[in-house]
Amino acid sequence: MRLRLVPQETNIDFFKYARLTFGGSVVAMMLSIGIWLAMGLNFGIDFLGGTTIRTQSAVAVDVGLYRDALAPLALGDVSITQVFDPTFGPEQNVAMIRIQAQEGAEAVTPAIIAAVEAALIAVVPDISFPSVESVGPKVSGELIQTAIIAVLASLAAILVYIWLRFEWQFSVGAVAALIHDVILTIGIFSLLQIRFDLATIAALLTIIGYSINDTVVIFDRLRENLIKYKSRPLQDVMNLSANETLSRTLMTSGTTLIALLALLILGGDVIRGFVFAIFWGVIVGTYSSIYVAKNVVLMIGVKRDWSKPDQKSGTQFSNIDA
Repeated sequence: MRLRLVPQETNIDFFKYARLTFGGSVVAMMLSIGIWLAMGLNFGIDFLGGTTIRTQSAVAVDVGLYRDALAPLALGDVSITQVFDPTFGPEQNVAMIRIQAQEGAEAVTPAIIAAVEAALIAVVPDISFPSVESVGPKVSGELIQTAIIAVLASLAAILVYIWLRFEWQFSVGAVAALIHDVILTIGIFSLLQIRFDLATIAALLTIIGYSINDTVVIFDRLRENLIKYKSRPLQDVMNLSANETLSRTLMTSGTTLIALLALLILGGDVIRGFVFAIFWGVIVGTYSSIYVAKNVVLMIGVKRDWSKPDQKSGTQFSNIDA
């Protein structure tokens, strides 16, 4: 007896409240942009600049102990991670402490670094500091620019891929859904003032990959059904395709969310922002695959018969399995 999250055959009308769902998505995007402009993002060290201190001790690294020792210094964003390396001996317990640049200063001052070292020596007497490195605002600005380029390049590559795999109407719908996911993720990070750093950029790229995978599955079934049911209205064929892939969508998203929820609760502060971004992205990505991508394709219209060549559509690679 197999477990089923949904009945074997469903007949849900996903377009019944199309104006509400699609309109709600547009409003949510506008609100997210407004919140972003009004509140800004809580940038981490990667984008603000700061100092990284490498520590080494014969005593095992206790991140909580280190954090408690530095708390009275009120340094703002402090990231503490243990470094694992198979070449390290049992007496080499290494940690990386990253401290954001203080307000009004381009880098962490020598006085603050000395205070950090003194606080750590007080709780771990044999601790040493092999290296201290600073990241200035210029490098941070370059990282922001590179991060933006990475996200835009991924969207452009997906636009071209979907165009070649299906046709241009599908690519517009898919990229609209991805932009929806990215903007809503940035909006929730701005609203909750969760730390936004390079790990968050990696999460955004992961969200884009996950969301487009779900969208392509639905689009692939849609194309098959458009060939099979040439006389049925486009909206009915879209509903049929979404219903036929609904079990797969819910099973994939559900199992992914269970794993992410465990990481969100038990993973600790270091990865919490990264995991939250993916957790939120899976939810909005699943929603947008059905209620944004398909609505855009429905509004634009789509070719109904792939047996006839159309020089205006990018379907020359449509029979390639990918």
